[in-house]
Amino acid sequence: MQDLPSPTALPPRSLNALDRCQKQFPLSATPFADMAAMLGDGWTASELMQLLREAQQAGLLSRLGAVFAPNTVGSSTLAALAVAPERLDAVAAYVSSHAEVNHNYQRQHHFNLWFVVTASDVAAVTDVLSRIHLATGLTPLNLPLLREYHIDLGFALDGSTAVRQPQRVPEPIRPDWRQQRLLAALCSGLPLQLRPFTLLATRCGLTEQEVLLQLQDWQAGGVLRRFGAVLRHAELGYRHNAMCVWQIDDAATRETIAWQLAGEPAVTLCYERPARLPYWPYQLFCMIHASDAASLQAALGQIIQRHGLQQYAHAVLPSLKRYTQRGACYGHHA
Repeated sequence: MQDLPSPTALPPRSLNALDRCQKQFPLSATPFADMAAMLGDGWTASELMQLLREAQQAGLLSRLGAVFAPNTVGSSTLAALAVAPERLDAVAAYVSSHAEVNHNYQRQHHFNLWFVVTASDVAAVTDVLSRIHLATGLTPLNLPLLREYHIDLGFALDGSTAVRQPQRVPEPIRPDWRQQRLLAALCSGLPLQLRPFTLLATRCGLTEQEVLLQLQDWQAGGVLRRFGAVLRHAELGYRHNAMCVWQIDDAATRETIAWQLAGEPAVTLCYERPARLPYWPYQLFCMIHASDAASLQAALGQIIQRHGLQQYAHAVLPSLKRYTQRGACYGHHA
């Protein structure tokens, strides 16, 4: 992974602005002006947009946009392939060529290619997995989300850890054609211009007010988990991450341990997915991000010790290479 300047090399004023843009970005007609006013400290709309442009060009900012609660406006799954090393780059390129694949990573394991498929419904997700199977001759592990315990897609730039509240799990919605068009238009993120929702509205044939009201409604209902800056963890200095998985067959024990893991500051994601015997016996997943391999190992060791996890079969799958990381695409143009 190429070396990039650490975000801590940014002036504290810029760091604070990026940090707050993750979770406090306003859903308003003039969001950059309103965000600048909220920040104070001499910020203007044009200066804030310039900071976000530079962060995007540096690879730090993935996009400015919507992060939906899992499986509320569409369907998604985590999938994995066991690929012969000499085929890995070619198979990964084919997997990443699907617009529905928004994350695609090489991990250290027999199942060495892990990717997320997101689409408008279960049938569309299944279709992508079928195409990958037919084209590669490899059978994907299909591991849909069964229950989320903690999903935090914002990274604290000041190293702080907020108190964690249980996240609402809203009922799935059935988007109508207008909502489908808005979801499709949101894929590429918000344009960095003074009235960005006007352009977004033009893309999907709605008015600016209709777009804002719909986003505000989704946010109030918990369907829209957050709207704001989506930052890339590696470029933030979290250069090492590992997916840690446990086999805990008793459902009540699994739930108890899952809630304990969800409260750990080092854990950024924690959820349950189905085991696929005999190939994949693990049901409980969590992601740990750290600045270096030693810190990651230390954090994992402490978590295992603290919660008495030594007795359960587990695997650690460090990330080796990022092939794709982009915003999920839900919906389609009518």
